[in-house]
Amino acid sequence: MASYSFLLFIIFIASTPIFLKTNAKLSPKHYSKTCPNALSIVKAGVIAAIKKETRIGASLLRLHFHDCFVNGCDGSILLDDTANFIGEKTAAANNNSVRGFEVVDAIKAKLEKACPKVVSCADILTLAAHDSVVYLGGPSWKVGLGRRDSTTASRSAANNSIPGPTFSLSALISSFSAEGLSLKNLVALSGSHTIGLARCTTFRSRIYNDTATIDASFAKSLQRKCPKSGNNNKLADLDLRTPFHFDNFYYKNLVKNKGLLHSDQALYNRSSADSLVRKYATDTDAFFKDFAKGMIKMGNIKPLTGSKGQIRINCRKVNS
Repeated sequence: MASYSFLLFIIFIASTPIFLKTNAKLSPKHYSKTCPNALSIVKAGVIAAIKKETRIGASLLRLHFHDCFVNGCDGSILLDDTANFIGEKTAAANNNSVRGFEVVDAIKAKLEKACPKVVSCADILTLAAHDSVVYLGGPSWKVGLGRRDSTTASRSAANNSIPGPTFSLSALISSFSAEGLSLKNLVALSGSHTIGLARCTTFRSRIYNDTATIDASFAKSLQRKCPKSGNNNKLADLDLRTPFHFDNFYYKNLVKNKGLLHSDQALYNRSSADSLVRKYATDTDAFFKDFAKGMIKMGNIKPLTGSKGQIRINCRKVNS
């Protein structure tokens, strides 16, 4: 009897770490039983939003990026300010810039109706980013799910963690490295700028000061819409050729010194990233493959799993 009890103890000890490891791992099938329609609900919401406004696809992708770079992919960017903390929406990289919150709200409302308190806001952001890329012509990848939502947010962390439009290559490398992302991840994920728009304030310094690394006619055309002062919110295409289609023209633009942001052109300026830019400019399949790998890796930055965090009912506020 004693040996039998000892055998059960050994089995328990041997199996426990495996169970804990599996429990904390993200899985594409996480909602297959608890909310089988979750993925289709998110996808339908994303497609409807893009059909209403094509730009929103890029905005949803950016929301996921800016969420993951601040203390991990935990939905913290969606939280409004409270008496206890100032949220991330007014951080320098987000203020009057990040958008798509209403789309997330609408999707969350439908999920709460279908399966209350099951699908996290962090997972909605991850799925919405994927569905936006695919719908606009980009690659697909298996989205790991099972993230839970944070119960706090930090504007200071957002100010310190999100790479900015004036960053040099070394600053970009440091920013991505801090999140466990490589140079290849950096260059591939920067390709998300093949869709979307940017405000005059984010590229003004480039079009007037980066004379050595910007095509003169390109700069002149942008100066007409973005003067040295004023028109701060005037928009320009991040990819001047196909701003609403996910392709590799972003890299083709860089090779011609037609990157909109300083941080874009920093990837192609006689640097360690040049060879990757040239590769992606000539090989869409290589770009798509590395972009998908980068998105999976980024989506795995410090997720809250198991009993950590919570499943927020309203993505804008912590459950009471």
